[in-house]
Amino acid sequence: MRLLFAGTPAVALPSLDALIASRHEVVAVLTRPDARAGRGRTLAASPVKQRALDAGIEVLTPATLRDEDVRARLAELAPDAAPVVAYGNLVPAALLDLPRHGWVNLHFSVLPAWRGAAPVQHAVIAGDEVTGASTFRLEAGLDTGPVYGTLTETIRPRDTAGDLLGRLAEAGSGLLVRTLDALEEGILTPVPQPADGVSLAPRLTTEDARVRWHHPAMAVDRRVRGCTPAPGAWTTLPDGSRLGLGPVRPEPAVTDLRPGELRAGRGEVLVGTGTHAVRLEEVRPAGKRAMPAPDWARGARLAPGTVLGGDAA
Repeated sequence: MRLLFAGTPAVALPSLDALIASRHEVVAVLTRPDARAGRGRTLAASPVKQRALDAGIEVLTPATLRDEDVRARLAELAPDAAPVVAYGNLVPAALLDLPRHGWVNLHFSVLPAWRGAAPVQHAVIAGDEVTGASTFRLEAGLDTGPVYGTLTETIRPRDTAGDLLGRLAEAGSGLLVRTLDALEEGILTPVPQPADGVSLAPRLTTEDARVRWHHPAMAVDRRVRGCTPAPGAWTTLPDGSRLGLGPVRPEPAVTDLRPGELRAGRGEVLVGTGTHAVRLEEVRPAGKRAMPAPDWARGARLAPGTVLGGDAA
């Protein structure tokens, strides 16, 4: 089949690579416009754009798909299907039926669970034991289209959202290719999503990533892992500055610290929660690189009994 691939970040690369290597032809790639990144805030191409250019594939970077010239070019390409992986732009209703087999989205949850922009992060934060990926046909609703296929993936006890998303991106690429193969062969019919079991996964904000130390240690652990690497968990120091947090380790034996109370010594940094303490492993002071928490604590010279988090402790 002739494919129009829509995707933007690195998580879409396994699928693009798998489709390029498949029996199908990727005739063009849709991706977000170049964006400013890094400390220099220089314009940078998306990972998908760079991979497509390296492969000699036409790249389209419209700010919106409502532009008439863009719509005309998509019609000229005459795709049989448009696989989508983390594209990041709305596909207007007028374009949904442009490909003969529609727009086939790879979503990183087992629908109807975790519809939205951050399914993997929410699954980790919620403490789910199993998640997965789904292929479904795009329609006007938010991730509501009928499902072609699914796979499942166990969430490991120390998984960050980044770890889990990396595994799902690789496994999901195979699911996407199998879905397109079956569509071409005419042996696959999408199944409507059930009305029960719907949960929503909106994009996480910076405020969502703020650690509330009065929450149980298990909840603190899950939130930090769910916000790693993005948007990045954080707390505040007594002077109001932010301290970025990498994954923590629950310490059930330590119960004598108040929520947010920090204790440093013997090569470890412990912080109290609503239940027991957690051990900080890596931190990122404002304006500095990430470093081991004990190294940071030695340089910070915080007073005994220092409480992190302020009014959010």
